[in-house]
Amino acid sequence: MTEMTADTVPAGFEPHFRKSPFTDPWEPLYSKRTDKAVTMGLRLAKPHTNARGLIHGGLIASLADNAMGYSCAQATGWATSFVTISLAVDYVGSAAIGQWLAVECEVIKTGSTICFAQALIKADDAVIARANGTFRVVPKKG
Repeated sequence: MTEMTADTVPAGFEPHFRKSPFTDPWEPLYSKRTDKAVTMGLRLAKPHTNARGLIHGGLIASLADNAMGYSCAQATGWATSFVTISLAVDYVGSAAIGQWLAVECEVIKTGSTICFAQALIKADDAVIARANGTFRVVPKKG
């Protein structure tokens, strides 16, 4: 077992392939792709915390939303775009600065108008939240 340090990025993760003004303050973000999903990850740091020093639930919800949407796109070959219809997050634990946060997704069903996905959010492999989302298929512009 390799020791994880504050700079360590787990095997298979690369700098995230998509930038967004919303997620820029959380960089560096990482992702790992399979045929059917995108896992997002980051090393938790002070900018990810709330006033009590805990990892903010809004960060978890936003990353889950992103990763599930990207997973719907990955599962459908990036032929269309997706927008969130609904997002639900259950928080079952907490995370601390220095831990590796990973959002592991599974696409449940894809259709011509809607995609369903779910995710487990883990801090150093311990589940701290679960999420599910429903996404609307949107034709790509241009």
